[in-house]
Amino acid sequence: QVQLTEAGGGSVQAGGSLRLSCAASGMIFGIHVMSWYRQAPGKQRELVATIDSDGGRDYLDSVKGRFTISRDNAKNTVYLQMNSLKPDDTAVYYCWAEIEPYTDHRRYDYWGQGTLVTVIS
Repeated sequence: QVQLTEAGGGSVQAGGSLRLSCAASGMIFGIHVMSWYRQAPGKQRELVATIDSDGGRDYLDSVKGRFTISRDNAKNTVYLQMNSLKPDDTAVYYCWAEIEPYTDHRRYDYWGQGTLVTVIS
């Protein structure tokens, strides 16, 4: 069974940095797109950053220049380096991946459990 396990959330002062990681495990044949989403209290979940299998990246406008998404294909892991954090970045951050398991070679969406990031002003 495929699962995504996140790490790296916590509390940080405004202007500080955090690095999130999300490791995929299980019977994985291939991982295509990997992304980070976030959901702040009372708001809808939004796409923060995405990276495809060729390394192409895209970002939410409000995090451009501050956040960097990367992936280590050998470790089936995606990272989100967050710098110059602002109180508005406070949210639960979820990783998402489009994964092709060995079982049937179809693509499925998988979500991590979420990790809380709190930015203190």
